[in-house]
Amino acid sequence: MSNLFVITPGLILLAILLGLALYLLFPRKYQSADSVANSYDDWTNDGILEFYWGEHIHLGHYGSPPQRKDFLKAKEDFVHEMVRWGRLNNLPAGTTVLDVGCGIGGSSRILARDYGFAVTGVTISPEQVKRAQELTPPDLTAQFQVDDALALSFPDGSFDVVWSIEAGPHMPDKAQYAREMMRVLKPGGILVVADWNQRDDRQKPLNFWEKPVMRQLLDQWAHPAFASIEGFAEQLAATGLVSGEVATADWTAETLPSWLDSIWQGVARPEGLIRFGVRGFLKSLREVPTLLLMRVAFGAGLCRFGMFRAVRAATPVGEMAVSGQTSEPFTAQTK
Repeated sequence: MSNLFVITPGLILLAILLGLALYLLFPRKYQSADSVANSYDDWTNDGILEFYWGEHIHLGHYGSPPQRKDFLKAKEDFVHEMVRWGRLNNLPAGTTVLDVGCGIGGSSRILARDYGFAVTGVTISPEQVKRAQELTPPDLTAQFQVDDALALSFPDGSFDVVWSIEAGPHMPDKAQYAREMMRVLKPGGILVVADWNQRDDRQKPLNFWEKPVMRQLLDQWAHPAFASIEGFAEQLAATGLVSGEVATADWTAETLPSWLDSIWQGVARPEGLIRFGVRGFLKSLREVPTLLLMRVAFGAGLCRFGMFRAVRAATPVGEMAVSGQTSEPFTAQTK
């Protein structure tokens, strides 16, 4: 028995060292849209991400001020909080919604089930589309397809609402991402986006320790760059398709517990080790340094969780200026 107590910490230390080696030796840098698709195909096929993070591959909302909450429940609550913040809760059943970067469809299903919306979810990962279709009951008005957020296949003015959660960091061209989402909105339609952002380095440049941390956050999860909240709001406005102002909010405090909660899932649910074996354990373990760095970055103000709401103008802003038309100003509460 005493030998067991000696061996077990040694095995744990060995596993940690192997996970750290995998983390350092095999980064997953952004190379192209294919590298993002392949990463998500891989995670979807092995089932590890779905097992620990559930159907919602995004952070949770823990209230304001934050309070203890079940990890998976916080993720569902995030969807409802985003609906309310975006003023979508009073829209009628049948409202058409495009979910950009839908993952395996968790948010799309809530929007269809609880609000009666007709949802089209798009992702660059074929395996995510397949899994989303498997998880969606036939009576839900939610469908899924492979599409590129930087070149959406839908005509101008196709949707009443465009919705996106944490897809922006994967986009190499943030301005094009903004243009495409605004383009497919109907006049008067609403864009609601939730995203990981970095501090606006035009106001306060990254310092000596923030630069390597940001580099790791980008390189480990196939992110070309993070936008700032201020910068992406400007890019939305620059499309010339926004009526009034872009509303923003910072939900860093409300989502911050998610990072440590996500690590705790591996401890609280040891059955994952049985299901996925040593390979799955090591694959999960290699994510821990990035999750910890995310917690440090968001906690220290290097990163921020940004919310964006914009309304599609009936006429492009440039044309309104020439013709003398004006657009009704739009203001949203930030909490």
